[in-house]
Amino acid sequence: MLKKRVITALWAIPLLIAVVWFGTPWFTILVAIWGLLAVFEFYNMVAASKMPPLTYFGLIWTLLFILSPHFRYDFLMPLLLTSAVVLSLICLLLLPQKERAFTGWAWTMAGILYVGWLLSYFVALRGLDAGRDWVFFALFTIFGSDTAAFFVGRALGRHRLAPRISPGKTWEGAIAGVFGAIIVGLLFTMLIPISYVQAILLGLLVSVFGQLGDLVESLLKRNMGVKDSGKLLPGHGGFLDRIDSVVFAGVVVYYYVIWAI
Repeated sequence: MLKKRVITALWAIPLLIAVVWFGTPWFTILVAIWGLLAVFEFYNMVAASKMPPLTYFGLIWTLLFILSPHFRYDFLMPLLLTSAVVLSLICLLLLPQKERAFTGWAWTMAGILYVGWLLSYFVALRGLDAGRDWVFFALFTIFGSDTAAFFVGRALGRHRLAPRISPGKTWEGAIAGVFGAIIVGLLFTMLIPISYVQAILLGLLVSVFGQLGDLVESLLKRNMGVKDSGKLLPGHGGFLDRIDSVVFAGVVVYYYVIWAI
């Protein structure tokens, strides 16, 4: 398992660094492809639980949300939200199977918002001044948090963090994750105009919200009765599994940069 995780990381991380570095359109293309694969896994899990979502509709609107930061119109986000709700409800009338239609609709909207809307913050973050550095900050602090939590949790973990959601996670791992993110954040003070205090605070926020995002996806998988969202990333599960903590981190860093930097 660990060997597969390392091998996957060895090709995935350099690819990620390259597309973040070169920016538009490559970064947006990667986020869009990843988001579509992730939301497709999301809808497959839902469909397997006999709650059929509007998969094709969800894929299209997920893509529209991810691309939305490139179109700077004040009315765009309300239009996307309104059209997603209204048009998907109209689609329900066309379904041959009417039972549990609204349950499937709710899951359709959940996939659009969870994957599409939240991933759009990374595209918006990359478009800011020094956006490349801030995307690297978000990604590598969450990687530092996840890595520290994984290894310390395996070696020293004794006290369960959320046994009814994810029995493998421990308080020792969670605390180590916070320190891992802070250490990486402090290293970034050499690259971006951020003080040590801000780096510590932002690293803390990224780790805490990232770990909460991880638990959210664990709860989703537990509700759906699956261990991983997919099998396309050996050692890591599926594409949805790899954005669980990342999407929350992107939102935190984006608003921190907007409001505090």
